Amino acid sequence: MPKKEKKYSIEQKQARWGFAFTLPCLVFFAVFSFYPIINAIITSLTNRQAIARTSQFVGLKNYIYLFTQSNGGFSLLNSIRATVIFTFGTFVPMVVLSLIIAVLLMQLRSPKQKGFFQISYYMPAVLSSVVAASIWMIMFDPRGLVNQISNAVLFTSGTDYRWLTSNSMLQVSTMIVYFWKYIGYFVILFITGLAAIPPSIYEAATVDGSSKWHTFWHITLPLLKPTVVLVSIMAMLQCLKTFSTQYMFVQNGAARQPIDVITMNIYFTGIRNGKLGRASAMSIILFVIMLLFTYLQFKVSKTDDVDY
Repeated sequence: MPKKEKKYSIEQKQARWGFAFTLPCLVFFAVFSFYPIINAIITSLTNRQAIARTSQFVGLKNYIYLFTQSNGGFSLLNSIRATVIFTFGTFVPMVVLSLIIAVLLMQLRSPKQKGFFQISYYMPAVLSSVVAASIWMIMFDPRGLVNQISNAVLFTSGTDYRWLTSNSMLQVSTMIVYFWKYIGYFVILFITGLAAIPPSIYEAATVDGSSKWHTFWHITLPLLKPTVVLVSIMAMLQCLKTFSTQYMFVQNGAARQPIDVITMNIYFTGIRNGKLGRASAMSIILFVIMLLFTYLQFKVSKTDDVDY
């Protein structure tokens, strides 16, 4: 008896072809994302050195060392503190102000004005982090523009606010650089989300006599919730991964301890000191922190699909 050919429905054929086209991307993602994570976990359980070819399994000794030893003032706990201060000091103003700026730009009537301001805000995001840090370090100089503006605004002629020498001001300086560089990127994301809201909803609100303030809180913000969650998570992860700004400040003579974020501690431990096992353990800890914050944001926001 001849065998009957197995027939597939159109949906099954589409699913098979879809899987075939996405398979290369899945393989690429697995090789360059999953493998490094697994390798870092394995390395964090060894005493691997950068110049040694052999390594021994040490279990959780690297993690115990990181949470118990000070390492000359540059401990992991200090790095976690510096990272948390930088993240919340940059993340909250960046999300709030980028939303406000996006709403104000959407109020502009002229397309030329809107395009000009969008490009102006986005331009710093195109710059390299090294270039952005170099520009601002010149401005933070005692004779630089930032100090002059601070004296003019606060009427304190000749005062040096020590933007690059005081521990607290140094933290603020790195926040300002990061805020200036990335706020334009998130403004564009918010503008995209605002443009997706149908104008008919605002027209109906205007007919019903809703004020602009009432419209923003009860129409714009609820409908913009998916975009707010996306921007919040992206901004949070971007701040937790910060490295270039702090590294450039330290390379130009700034104190390392107040801005010794986790990524920079990983660099100095793994690259400068050659302790790859210990650096891998810090990488895994940072990975867990990022997962935790992302989970908390999803849990707090409880994102649902928005129907217009």
